[in-house]
Amino acid sequence: MADSLPEDAAPPSGFDRRKFLTWLVASPTLMVAARCGLDLPSAQASEPTTAPAALEETPLNLYVAVRTDGRVVATLPRTEMGQGITTAVTMLVAEELDTGLDAVDVCTADADPRWLIQLTGLSSTMRYLAGPLRAAAAEARARLVTAAAHRWRVLALTLTTTQGEVRAPDGRRLGYGELAEDAAHVLLPEVSPLPKSPGEYTVVGQPTGRVDARDIVTGAVRFTLDLDIPGAMPTVVARPPTLRGTVLSFNASTARAMPGVVGVVQLSSGVAVAARTFAQAFAARDALQVTWAPGPASHLSDADIRTRLRDAIGPRPLPPLLTTRVVEGRFDFPYLAHAPMETQSCVARVTGDVAEVWSGVQDPKFARNQVAAALGWALTPQRVTVHPIRAGGGFGRRFFTEAAVEAALISRSLGQPVKLMWSRNDEMRHGHYRPASHHRILASLGPGGSILGWQHRAAIPTVEFPHGFGDLLTSLAGQVLPEVTSALFFTLTQHVPYQFGWVAQELAEVPLPIPTASFRSVFTSQVGVANEIFVDQLARELQRDPVELRRSRLTSRRLKAVLDRVVLEGAWGRTLPPGVAQGVAVLEEWDSAIAHLVEVDVTSGTPRVLRVIIAADVGLPINPKGVEAQLQGAAMDAMSTTLSAGLHIDAGAVREGSFADYRWLRMKHAPASIQVHLVRSDNRVGGVGELGYPSAAAALANAIARATGTMPTRFPILDEGA
Repeated sequence: MADSLPEDAAPPSGFDRRKFLTWLVASPTLMVAARCGLDLPSAQASEPTTAPAALEETPLNLYVAVRTDGRVVATLPRTEMGQGITTAVTMLVAEELDTGLDAVDVCTADADPRWLIQLTGLSSTMRYLAGPLRAAAAEARARLVTAAAHRWRVLALTLTTTQGEVRAPDGRRLGYGELAEDAAHVLLPEVSPLPKSPGEYTVVGQPTGRVDARDIVTGAVRFTLDLDIPGAMPTVVARPPTLRGTVLSFNASTARAMPGVVGVVQLSSGVAVAARTFAQAFAARDALQVTWAPGPASHLSDADIRTRLRDAIGPRPLPPLLTTRVVEGRFDFPYLAHAPMETQSCVARVTGDVAEVWSGVQDPKFARNQVAAALGWALTPQRVTVHPIRAGGGFGRRFFTEAAVEAALISRSLGQPVKLMWSRNDEMRHGHYRPASHHRILASLGPGGSILGWQHRAAIPTVEFPHGFGDLLTSLAGQVLPEVTSALFFTLTQHVPYQFGWVAQELAEVPLPIPTASFRSVFTSQVGVANEIFVDQLARELQRDPVELRRSRLTSRRLKAVLDRVVLEGAWGRTLPPGVAQGVAVLEEWDSAIAHLVEVDVTSGTPRVLRVIIAADVGLPINPKGVEAQLQGAAMDAMSTTLSAGLHIDAGAVREGSFADYRWLRMKHAPASIQVHLVRSDNRVGGVGELGYPSAAAALANAIARATGTMPTRFPILDEGA
């Protein structure tokens, strides 16, 4: 449910016309392009005859097109991975064009250097694209109305739009499809091209089911391995027992003689087998005789890694003057696999000096450059076409393009297209992981329980950002200076939202040869969680209620509002049975604020989550139902990694190989209730996808501490393999 917008809410910054530039694209039908900018003039449209030159030179964000059959197509530089952007984009376009949701199609753009940023991550899709999307759709509506006014020879201001039509006061009406060609030749719209104000919305802000739900559950949606590319051979890869191990030698004579086998190809990552069916490919892969060289992490196991991380913390700093005592907290987090439901996969076709790949990638431009480099075409990446395909989850894993690179190399070697699939075992044991970490937090207390300082030092292996933040410059920096890029991202994203005196958060990067990647919330999935658990520890030391302590020290009005909401909805402070307790935590990130209240029962010896209360301020909730679903999913992820799911490293090998031993929670572990309450403070569009993880994990840990009297410091709490 959503609270109403307060009368003194901030102005709708997402609708600031100066931030967006729109223009008409040369086309036989109406197509409007838009991009983000700063302090740009009012929206303008180029002549259709001059638009191609502008299009070639200008970075883009999106297109909105109206076809002659009346269908509206939005083309976006982002990938649908289950987060619901297809529905949110459909709602925004339908709202501005006054058409039905079923009349809008959303397409993902191929990799193209003209797109300013094609990276799907950092909770950025709707934050960055909602404004230009609304501007482009509003521009299209204004041109359609103007085209109708010209045809009828009436004033454009007398016309209205509804249900995909322009209507006149005398009852005449024209469908958008009938007007699309004329609208493409309108020089300047004669009605305002400004987007609607939120008060005019009838679609945006209304809880809406996913527009693609039926196709998903009936199998009509096509993921990478569903594609029918003529001649594509099912392919799998035999991989080393250790991370980044290599092939010393192999004997493929038995495998080559097996039924259906098309070819065997050696890669730097293993030995690939292509066959007529995946069953034949797997059977032949298992018949390979391979001698492996151990990977660079083969000397490392969990105990070694924990020691390296703890040693990197270093000695305590001197406390501030007037400090009477110092409270210390230590926390350990494990390596985590992203474990999306769809494993890595790619279809590739390399013919002569051109390549074409289809894959569910989070940054298609980076994928294109990586494939080009692997094929020896680093200076001519335009020879590679990357088609981003809907993906079954990503969470940061699909920034990395091993599957695309492997598939392209195999296709070139075999001389025919291939359909490469990573098994679940491949995904778990040869991926990129959220790194393990060790944390020391020190709170300096002064006379009368005053808080004079807060120092958090986090020892974390370098997080790999070779893809950068979506553009060429940061991608190059991420590849050439990985430690600098990782440290910069830490500095830009980590903050303490409390008045705790002198506050410092430091990253101690620990070089370990274990592949890493950003994970849901990146550094905040560890730093933010540790912070919020330690706030509760501080409250116990000061003998203060943890909610009261937070209220007294929070610096954000939005955080106070969401905290107050979960406290109200969860009836914080009420008498609970023995062994049952509540915990709270808050987070402000990605232009959004959130609070969690988790209620847990520990009477059976194993913590059982009874209910979760969530309050979030994401600004304008384009689809409240989609926001609710994302936050519920993030809460389940947080419960899983807090209680039971984590990776173990044994002599450079990942122990866990599937969901049988990577202990993600099942449906039976889900709480009876996960309530989501939206508290709206303004009309900005905030991020959602990564928002819901950290404070959910911390609130659960805090609830367990209150129920058991012991604060969790090592995760997952129920680690059977430690």
